[in-house]
Amino acid sequence: MRPRQPVTHLEDKTLRPALAIVSAVLLSAGSAEANKVFVSNERGNNITVLDSESWEVIATFPAGNRPRGITISPDGKELYVCASDDDTVRVFDPETYKELHTLPSGPDPELFALDPSGNPLYIANEDDNLVTVVDVKTRQVLAEVPVGVEPEGVAVSPDAKTIINTSETTNMAHFIDASTYKIVHNVLVDQRPRYAEFTADGKKLYVSAEIGGTVSVIDVSAAEPKITKKITFEVPGVLPEWLQPVGVKATKDGSRIFVALGPANRVAVIDGKTDEVLDYLLVGQRVWQMAFTPGEEFLITTNGNSNDVSIIDVKAEKVIRSVQVGEQPWGVVVAPD
Repeated sequence: MRPRQPVTHLEDKTLRPALAIVSAVLLSAGSAEANKVFVSNERGNNITVLDSESWEVIATFPAGNRPRGITISPDGKELYVCASDDDTVRVFDPETYKELHTLPSGPDPELFALDPSGNPLYIANEDDNLVTVVDVKTRQVLAEVPVGVEPEGVAVSPDAKTIINTSETTNMAHFIDASTYKIVHNVLVDQRPRYAEFTADGKKLYVSAEIGGTVSVIDVSAAEPKITKKITFEVPGVLPEWLQPVGVKATKDGSRIFVALGPANRVAVIDGKTDEVLDYLLVGQRVWQMAFTPGEEFLITTNGNSNDVSIIDVKAEKVIRSVQVGEQPWGVVVAPD
């Protein structure tokens, strides 16, 4: 479903000069080797490409109707885009931006996740309550897994043995065995779960609940997954109903968890050991999805209502820049090194 949008938004214009100064200082000090950043623009029906060193737009190319979920193969040779209104996954060459082929996806693909090996691809089909498993080499459907109502988030465990799907209306995280494609566990979370993120060690799973306003922390190290905590959010001056957790990203060392808070225009910074909120970073309007650069120097957020992305310095935990992209940016992925 299309994300809910509040009538008004908060925007601290006094931050702009300060952010510009910080950005200039950081960029002048040098940065890691540039990578391409791909942003799917849901309403613009295209992909914006940024350079991760200069943060300039270097290309824009068409991506079908209503592109949302976006990911890239581990070798960086294929870019996958959920063309939701085309009921297909489009595959592009990340160098030439030419469409290579399509993959069968089922109706209304929204989010997906690649196996760590690069194959297969697990796709959430919002309209028919399925997770479709596709072999990206043969382009054949391997399985269709019935899940709850309105599946959205998809994650694959680091050991590739478990697939997670979050179903928005059923309010569950489904644990799917990757060898049998059978659901082995169902965990009830709060209302409208959007996204699932494993820690790199595979011991914890974070599931955001957009309407519930929480992130469930699930211990997946034992035989039975168990919720150990529900993280809540509170930002002075922001209405509670605007605190809508959506995208979640964990650093590789598990020390920090970043949560996009939708129309609150904030990214929450969470201590990965205590699961306590440390800070809130002001970004663009209706922040949705996020992606790290390969070395985790930066975190890029897509801000759907301000048509831009925010660049967060991960070590400093500060927003250093915003860049205008296409119309209603939704997803983002960064090419590997």
